[in-house]
Amino acid sequence: MSDNNDNKLDISLAPLKGNDREQFITDNQWAFKYGAQIEFGVRDDRTEEGSEVISRSTIERCLDGENAEAYRIVQDGKYVGGVVLSIDKEAGKGELELLFVSPDVHSQGIGQAAWIAVEVLHPEISVWETITPYFEKRNIHFYVNRCGFQIVEFWNKHHHGPAVPEEESENWSEDDEMFVFRKFIDSSSR
Repeated sequence: MSDNNDNKLDISLAPLKGNDREQFITDNQWAFKYGAQIEFGVRDDRTEEGSEVISRSTIERCLDGENAEAYRIVQDGKYVGGVVLSIDKEAGKGELELLFVSPDVHSQGIGQAAWIAVEVLHPEISVWETITPYFEKRNIHFYVNRCGFQIVEFWNKHHHGPAVPEEESENWSEDDEMFVFRKFIDSSSR
């Protein structure tokens, strides 16, 4: 994992406040929609006006999870993204539920600096997991090459995640395919 001056960025994580929840959801949806538009074009069905790449209910489920922690990514006093974590301190396991960076500041190292801040915030976590759609090449590059995750599983019609009942697997399409990523933290390097 290269450093690329990311440590020089003025990045911090600010706990999400209730009065910012709506804007957080809107910003998250815009970042995901922008990514899909880059990958598939503006006219793709997943990005038509009125539909979202990531639904409000998905974001709210992440925000309202039992062990959820939500933060705004802050650069030079401005909100430039967000992150939602699910933390199980007893098990030493963390899940990266959502991470987004405003399209206005993509490719500046903000996501990597935010991820480093997450690891610093939670030194008790020894295993991190996250998922991303198979078509999100930027995310795959980010998690594997910038943050040190490994791809450990590929969910698809024939091998789906634990939240999908067997009878629903027939409804899967390529749009539902996901990679599962895992990162083990070496506690001796801290």
